Amino acid sequence: MKNRLLSLCFAMLALFAATTLQAKNEKPFVIPELRHWQGGDGVLAINSTTKVLYTDPALANAATALAEDYGLMFGKGLKAKAVKDATKTPTGAIVISLTTDKELGDEGYSIEIGDGVVLKAQTATGAYWGTRTLLQILEQNAGTILPKGSIRDWPDYAMRGFMIDCGRKYIPLEYLNEYAKIMAYYKMNTFQIHLNDRAAKKYEDTWDKTYTAFRLESELFPELTAKDGHYGKDEFRQFQKNSAKICVNVIPEIDVPSHSLAFSRFRKEFGSEKYGLDHLDLYNPNVYTFLDSLFTEYLEGDDPVFVGKQVHIGTDEYSNKDKDVVEKFRAFTDRYIRFIEKFGKQACVWGALTHAKGETPVKAENVIMHCWYNPYANPADMKKLGYQIVTVPSWTMYIVPAAGYYADYINHAKIYNDWDPTIINQFKFEPLDPSLLGSLYCVWNDIAENGISVDDIHHRCYLALQVISAKTWSPTYKSVPFDEFDKKREQLHEAPGVNELGRFFGKPNSLVYSVEQVKAGKRYPCVEAGFDHTISFHIDCAKESRGTLLFSNDVTEFYLSSPIDGRMAFVRDGYLNSFDYYIEQGKSADIRIECTNTTTRLYVDGKLQDELKREKRWITEKKQYDYVPTLYFPLQQAGQFKSRVTDLKVENFVR
Repeated sequence: MKNRLLSLCFAMLALFAATTLQAKNEKPFVIPELRHWQGGDGVLAINSTTKVLYTDPALANAATALAEDYGLMFGKGLKAKAVKDATKTPTGAIVISLTTDKELGDEGYSIEIGDGVVLKAQTATGAYWGTRTLLQILEQNAGTILPKGSIRDWPDYAMRGFMIDCGRKYIPLEYLNEYAKIMAYYKMNTFQIHLNDRAAKKYEDTWDKTYTAFRLESELFPELTAKDGHYGKDEFRQFQKNSAKICVNVIPEIDVPSHSLAFSRFRKEFGSEKYGLDHLDLYNPNVYTFLDSLFTEYLEGDDPVFVGKQVHIGTDEYSNKDKDVVEKFRAFTDRYIRFIEKFGKQACVWGALTHAKGETPVKAENVIMHCWYNPYANPADMKKLGYQIVTVPSWTMYIVPAAGYYADYINHAKIYNDWDPTIINQFKFEPLDPSLLGSLYCVWNDIAENGISVDDIHHRCYLALQVISAKTWSPTYKSVPFDEFDKKREQLHEAPGVNELGRFFGKPNSLVYSVEQVKAGKRYPCVEAGFDHTISFHIDCAKESRGTLLFSNDVTEFYLSSPIDGRMAFVRDGYLNSFDYYIEQGKSADIRIECTNTTTRLYVDGKLQDELKREKRWITEKKQYDYVPTLYFPLQQAGQFKSRVTDLKVENFVR
């Protein structure tokens, strides 16, 4: 009898324990995933009256960012206020303070959510990352509640980054500022800007016809600066400062002595006749005089154009055909590492010293090397030499849009399941190896004139960012299966106040935006509809002159009558794409446009009228490239049309 009673007691205790455990709040979904979570009971209500208090002037930026970003996301901001004594704070407040908790390191933070929120960090950066966690949790709960519990979180790797190729394709500075905000929202802290390059030569006939550009204003060499898009010194300086304020370090890159066609186009004598005009002539003393002046222009002074602590000097893919030129290349690399250091900067280089194996010493101490391809830089050897390593495995982390080589989109599931920063192609570092700083991924815009827009690039690099953020922060603490991760990440915005994807957060196959009648010349609050939307409207057609717009925004124009031949068409990033359709005076039609990341379709009165899709185009009889005619439909500014446009609808759809 006693045994039966004892068994019954144990069963009741087990049931009680299980019930209690189930009552504890589950780990919130955050990107990157939280390292440690201890669930509590119940929730804390948050609203526009919630106070954000900070106890040290160094934390003002984090507190203000949390308060203002809450407003961007949920309509009304919070109030941030400095306090001296955090123990005498109102119930429900969010208190941010400094701690001496060494385990958190330079970027870690702890959060206690109970009758209020207590966020602690050793540094202002850690505190800022903690505010990103709070915002991500809040946006999955309509900005109104936080689950009670305890968080301890810090990164395994100091460098978690992204590189964008602005040399081959001009990327507007407005977009770079927005992307820095997105990186910060996902705790990615390194943004490398590749400022010069040349298009892939195999798509061109000669070096003289190969596209090339240098994207920075130069007062010393004004003819060097690209005419089709560049960054002024002041605005580029401010971009770096804006990014630093949200804990994103910008690394500007001037790529020499290869990938340097912009410089030999500027002065033909700088180019190597033997190894190709995209190679600087390492035997020409004028090359060194020029580069010394160019780097100095951006590095000197109390407020230099290159603001951050690191500068990348390229040093990639130079010919190793002759032993003598290998030694010249190694001497060049060593010279410009030391040149950068004279200005108090840390030099970054692409890994090339296995490819350029030789006897001339190249400085390794306090130098960051991006290892991308093991035959060019064997990671084990580079570690022995003393370089600080950043893994950039080309076959995993390179995106080259519509090129037909490397990845058009990275394999998100494979990276999430099988990769982490210790893996560089066939080599694997030990976890937390002190020589391993972290990892970054890259978008290379190799192919000129292929129709790829900034929107296309963003769709590729943002999806990659979420996955790589998850794997570079603390990959050993990943517990969410990829299918679940892939579904839940759709719930998160790109960043507070940022919608570069042109997304509407509505149910699949639902109406998400509508205008009863589009008024000519009127400005509307909606900027654009991105991929996986349909845009439909009814039109009673009047006679429209060529160049008549239906809608536009700052980057895209949609024409009822194109300026070239009067067809319905759109222009984005300078590319004109025309449908096989003309509107006809006195007739009416129901128009529907379907936008995906590969195809743009036009339906007229329910029937497919035309389909613009990725296609091969020829440069010569032997050379061709892929052209991509995709569209983010602009909705911001109505054109001065004469037709009557009614019943405009934007709908989400699932492919």
